[in-house]
Amino acid sequence: MAASVRSIARIVLSDSRRKALVMSSGPGINLTCRVELGGSRFYNEDHAGRTTSFGFETVSEEEKGERVYKVFESVAPKYDVMNDAMSLGVHRLWKDTLLRVMNPLPGARLLDSAGGTGDIAFRFLNYTRSRHALQQRAALRSQQTPSWQDISRDYASGERAVKAESRVVVCDINKEMLTVGKEKAESHAGPFSAGVSWVVGDAEELPFDDDQFDVYTVAFGIRNVTHIEQALQEALRVLKPGGRFLCLEFSKVSNPLLSSIYDAYSFQVIPVLGEVIAGDWKSYQYLVESIRRFPDQETFKAMIEDAGFFRVQYFNLTGGVVAIHSGFKL
Repeated sequence: MAASVRSIARIVLSDSRRKALVMSSGPGINLTCRVELGGSRFYNEDHAGRTTSFGFETVSEEEKGERVYKVFESVAPKYDVMNDAMSLGVHRLWKDTLLRVMNPLPGARLLDSAGGTGDIAFRFLNYTRSRHALQQRAALRSQQTPSWQDISRDYASGERAVKAESRVVVCDINKEMLTVGKEKAESHAGPFSAGVSWVVGDAEELPFDDDQFDVYTVAFGIRNVTHIEQALQEALRVLKPGGRFLCLEFSKVSNPLLSSIYDAYSFQVIPVLGEVIAGDWKSYQYLVESIRRFPDQETFKAMIEDAGFFRVQYFNLTGGVVAIHSGFKL
């Protein structure tokens, strides 16, 4: 009941400040986006003067938002290179696993929140297009010699219509990260120039109407959000009934030996890599510290359930270095 009251209050407050609707379009995509005309976000009004964590520091909530923005503004040009260096390329396997867990159908619509450089978006399009191609080949094999009656019936029922193209919206608060993602898409003009839309937006107040997406993903981004509960409620709002929430995030290692090795690598190696490759020690020191401040698997699972999701579960990868959390909107 308390969760329902919070959800109703959130919707009323949100709608009172989102005064206009505007269509934002990308290649092959039409989005209904909400635009806030005022300069301040409603959630800050209720939390003025409150503090939160920025890595191991305690700062005001407003300061955290500004500092997180500057972190990703700084690391954006080398973000993908650093991901490969920090994880020794294993992040690619984690993201591939996320897509296998998702197992999206052709024609699905994805919102990738905090998806800046497009790694999840591009994997999503590759996955759904490959699956659609397999379906087409299977259909052709099953209809090698159709009768005139079969052909007539298929055309009459529309079964031979081309499957709707899968679409993905990459939403990120940081313009520099989106710029990197768009440049990657343009460099692969054939596969990725169509089907992706890039939107500047806050995960705590998404600029989309209710019930818009089949899947919501956030990969290595939710720990940087000031109010995680608010971001989860927004994810629930924009998903269609039956839609799925998936979060790929660093988590807690349970094995003591692996944990000690992981801590040593994180604090002694990753900031050095950040300085050598990206010229930015402090940003990667924050990223390491933010991982340690993020809730463990069970705590985060409870937060997702409190937001209103059902059938919430998680899967540990690499001994709990990262985890995939999944939940559904019913």
